[in-house]
Formats: sequence, C-alpha cells, structure tokens
Amino acid sequence: MSCFYRIVFAVFTMFSSVVFAAEQNQQTLLIHAGNLLAVPGEAPVQRQSIIVRGNLIDSVVDGYVDPASLGGEVQLVDLSDKFVLPGLIDAHVHLLSEITPEGRNDALYITTSMEAMRGVYYAGITLDAGFTTVRDLGGDPEAIYALRDAINQGLIDGPTILAAGSALAATGGHGDVDGYKPELLELWTPETICDGAVECRAVTRQTIKFGADWIKITATGGVLSDTSTGLGQQMTDDELQEIVATAHNLGIKVAAHAHGADGINAALRAGVDSIDHGTYLDDESIELFKRTGAYLVPTLMPGVKLPESMEGNPFFTDDIKEKAYAAGAAAAGNIGRAYQAGVNIAFGTDSAVTPHGLNGEEFALMVQVGFSEMDAIYAATIGASTLLSKYEQIGSIEGGKLADIIATDNSPLSDITELENVTTVIKGGKLIKSL
Repeated sequence: MSCFYRIVFAVFTMFSSVVFAAEQNQQTLLIHAGNLLAVPGEAPVQRQSIIVRGNLIDSVVDGYVDPASLGGEVQLVDLSDKFVLPGLIDAHVHLLSEITPEGRNDALYITTSMEAMRGVYYAGITLDAGFTTVRDLGGDPEAIYALRDAINQGLIDGPTILAAGSALAATGGHGDVDGYKPELLELWTPETICDGAVECRAVTRQTIKFGADWIKITATGGVLSDTSTGLGQQMTDDELQEIVATAHNLGIKVAAHAHGADGINAALRAGVDSIDHGTYLDDESIELFKRTGAYLVPTLMPGVKLPESMEGNPFFTDDIKEKAYAAGAAAAGNIGRAYQAGVNIAFGTDSAVTPHGLNGEEFALMVQVGFSEMDAIYAATIGASTLLSKYEQIGSIEGGKLADIIATDNSPLSDITELENVTTVIKGGKLIKSL
C-alpha cells in the first residue's frame, strides 16, 4: 500500500471511530405516551413509546418499551397519563415587542440590543407555551436574526424562528413609521419602504440578502397604524407582483398582511403564499385562495383581546380604536366562511399585539367560529409546517423528524382549552418543561 493510501485509510479509520463514539455517547430519550396524536388528522392511539436519539425521532412503537432494552444512556419521560402531540407552530408572531401603554415611547429609549434581550424573554415564554416553531413577521432585522441564530446554535432556548425582518410597505402605509413629528419620521423610516415596482424589486433582494427567511408585505392598511388611512389596499398591483416574483425567483416565500378585500385579492392574484388576518375577505377571496393554494393565517386573538383592553390605554388612539372595533366584529364570520369553504389554514396569533405565551388561546377562538378541534390542531401542526415548507422536519411525530413534542393533561380533542396549559415541552430532543 502506498504512503498516500495508508494516510487516507488512517484518516478514514480515525473518522469512523469518532463517528461511532459519538453515536455510542448520544443520549436516547424514551417517551411513554398514554395517548398519542402522532399525525393530526388521524385518530390518536394509546400506550405508545417514542424513541428519540439526539434531536430526531428514531421510531414510534406500540406498548411501553423497557429503557434497559435500548442500551446506553436512556432518559425516560413518563407521559403515560398525558395526551401527547407534535410541537405547535405559530405562523404569525412578533417576538421582539409587546403592546404596553408606554409602547409609543419605546422607540425613544429601547436600543436594538434591548429589543433582542426582550426577544429572548418572549421566545422563552412562547416555547414554554408549547410552540416549538414560529414565523416572525416583522421586527428589527439585526435583533430578530440574532435571536434566530442564537436559538439555532443552542446558545439559548426558544422556538425555531423563521424571520422576515422589516416588512415591505408603501410610503405612508402600514409598516411605515407614523404618529411622530416630521424629524423623527424622517429618521426612523424603515429601509424596506418602497414605491414602484423597480424600487420594490431592489428592496426585496436587499431584504433577502441580509437574512430574511420570508418576505412580509403590508398589502393593506393596518389596525395599529396611527392614521385614518383605513384598511384597504395600499401597495399597488404592480408592486405586489414584482415583490412576489422577485422573492420566488430567489426561493423565498411571501406573506401578505391584508385586511381589506381589495388588498387581499390583489395579493392573492400576485401569488403570495399566505394572507395574514384576512379580516374582510369575500367570495372572490375564497375562490382565489382555492385556485392558488395560498394559506390563510387568521389571527383571531387581536379582534377579541384588543377591544377588552383599549379604553384608558394611551397606546390606542381614536384612529386605532375605530379600526379595531370594526375589524374585530368582521373577522370571526369571514374566517369561519373561509374554513367551511375548504381554504388552507395555518395557525397564527399576531402575538405582541396580544401577550406572548397566551398563543394557545387562539384555538378556542377558532373552535368558536366553526373549526373542529382536530382541524384547529391540524392548522398548528401539519398545516403550518406545510406553509413553512418544513413538513419533512416538523408537524407530526414520525421517524426521521425533529423531536418537537408536547403534552397536555387531557385530550384537546375533547376540550381545546387544554392547549392553553401545556405541561410538557420537548424541543429537538431536549426536555424544556415538565410539570
């Protein structure tokens, strides 16, 4: 054997030994599940064992496996008296902030670093609530990308984040800065504000260049913009089409904040992948959803929670309150219509508008507008993972997928509010919470 081949053989042998040793030392997590909803949409089964090696599900088997039979170091998580299901996915959050009475002054005092620190806290609350993956649709790019990357690197615990950074918006539209004196408006205007198809194309490319996992556009006005410009279409058809085409050419999906039917329908015609909110959707919207396969992310919580908390809170100006009352009243009926018509649904809350950690309260609101308990859970697992192009990794408890697993005391198929009190959270094979 030549010297070269002896070196290659030695290196290969050493590498194989290291890999074998790593596999031998890899801890096995064994979960005994009393009731297991492995694949939402299918019936749950009883007395199952989930074998997790590293961060992946190795297998799911009938009966309770003896830990000693697996060999090596085994950590048993006894959920034999619990209802076990996949980690939940919230497709619309804002992890860096939360509405407070002082919220409009925060821009004067809160640094980007402090935003990131707040994000660490809110991410932890969200994970403890059972949400192991989120799509963050609007926040300071530097802070949210740092939070995303720190979680991915295992430096802190939090849900897996798919982040959009700053939203693309029209000058003066929802997503632009508003409500301050002109000097501050000039200083704080986001770099993602664009006007005209050519400018919006450049901004889309720039946003992706700096790390966006998704592009978020504000196709219509927004409830929380401190203006009286309404909830109708704000980005023009050519701007929407150019953004979507540019993002898709670079392999990035597009989410559209949209309340008014005109903006919803324009965004759907442009080819967006999700409509978030969908407050005033109409029959044409439903037809476009079904034709394009786009997803609706309803976010019902703000429509219920905001009217309960606005009066006496200086954050909510008269313009905001007028829009909030009207939107909250319209949302429930229209979302229920879309569900009954068979529109693709992915779970979302708009947390930050409502408090982080209460994400699970969205489920009961979905059931109130007509969803079955199973379909509400499906929207937060398989539905959301499909929208996020992550179904091969998350959304169900099957061999080869990430070990994102939660448990409740009783079946949420009988009482959906069980998902407001998740007792066990496992994320990527790591036990995060066990009550």
